[in-house]
Amino acid sequence: MLRLTFVCPKLSHIMRSLFALSTFRHHIQNNAYLWVCFAMIVGVMGTALASPLYPIYQTAWQLTAGDITILYVIYMASALSSLLFLGRLSDQKGFVFVLRVGLILITTGIFLSAIAWSYTSFLISRIFIGLASSLIVTSASIGLTKLSRSRDLQRAAATTSLLIAFGFGVGPVMGGLIAQWAHYPLRSSYFPSMIMGLIAIYAMFLLPAAPHQPQNPPKKASWWRPSLHIPSAQARTPFFVGAFAAFAAFSMFSLFASLAPSFMDSMVPWHGPAVSGLSIGIILFMSSGFQLWVRQWPLKRSLLIGLFAFSTSNLLLIANLQHASVLLFASSLILTAMGHGLCLISGMGIVNHIALPEHRAATTSSYLIIAYLGAIVPILALGFLADLFSMPVALVCFCFGLFIFSSTLGVLAFKKLRLPALT
Repeated sequence: MLRLTFVCPKLSHIMRSLFALSTFRHHIQNNAYLWVCFAMIVGVMGTALASPLYPIYQTAWQLTAGDITILYVIYMASALSSLLFLGRLSDQKGFVFVLRVGLILITTGIFLSAIAWSYTSFLISRIFIGLASSLIVTSASIGLTKLSRSRDLQRAAATTSLLIAFGFGVGPVMGGLIAQWAHYPLRSSYFPSMIMGLIAIYAMFLLPAAPHQPQNPPKKASWWRPSLHIPSAQARTPFFVGAFAAFAAFSMFSLFASLAPSFMDSMVPWHGPAVSGLSIGIILFMSSGFQLWVRQWPLKRSLLIGLFAFSTSNLLLIANLQHASVLLFASSLILTAMGHGLCLISGMGIVNHIALPEHRAATTSSYLIIAYLGAIVPILALGFLADLFSMPVALVCFCFGLFIFSSTLGVLAFKKLRLPALT
């Protein structure tokens, strides 16, 4: 009798657990769109989560500014490589399969970040995260388009853009806040992202992966080859203007994402990972808001205002090195967010306007390569100058160079962009 009373509660508990799992599976399958949105947020959260932690790594491992920029550049180079060589996987294997692989990779990368014991081990984790982030963004974007009940491609694209900005912003804000007050910040800051990653992996394995048949199966030797295209002579100038505007946007954001903690100490009276994490998050949240605000504007107007905002924000950053004014820094942050949002939305809009249907994917890939290089080349130069001279000298050179670049690009856009839809 006692044995029966002991076994029955166990059976009852098992039955309740099985029922809960069955209900959860049913919920995921009926709300696949929302769970793919969750997976995309989780996928991009881990990418910038480490940014506010860099000063702690610097102290713990005696790193230079150049070492920090290499960490950021390695991540961007991995993301670019994934975009170039693995961009067709979702078309060939289906978005659910690629999303599962990407989530496993990024959760592994975040776990490696949490247990990293040296600069090299942390560098390896950033490679995992970079490779995974592009896989997740491309596969989830395709998934949102296929799962959208309205089949509205523009709405799916807007949702993707907002989710990416939201996820990128949440990562450093959450990481910075945890690192500011929690014990063992280089470990505990990654725990929420790891837990969310495991939930997302579990949810994606509960999603049914329908048999996928690629429309145009590539040859075995060529499936990984990048598909690139530069528009013809008439559309070449608008293409390069739009692409280099995105180059400027990636450069300016990467300055804050990689080295903000290293130079903010001399610009604002507040210090710590929470401050730098919030500054990165604010740029992305406000960038999304500006994109929503100007989405009906003519592309040329958005582009010119965005480039003007970048030029001004760089001058304000240089001035703030001398004055350390919260007002100057806040103004620079707002203008950076405005330039980031307007340059990205107008750059992508120009590409969509000039790309021929048969070359749209290849033209977009070429545009993204130029944009990603903005997060690699100038940041490497900044780290090199900071190690050679000092961070203030490197920051002045970076900001002045980007001021000249944005201003020149603005003059070129004003004079050369004459397409009817861009005026």
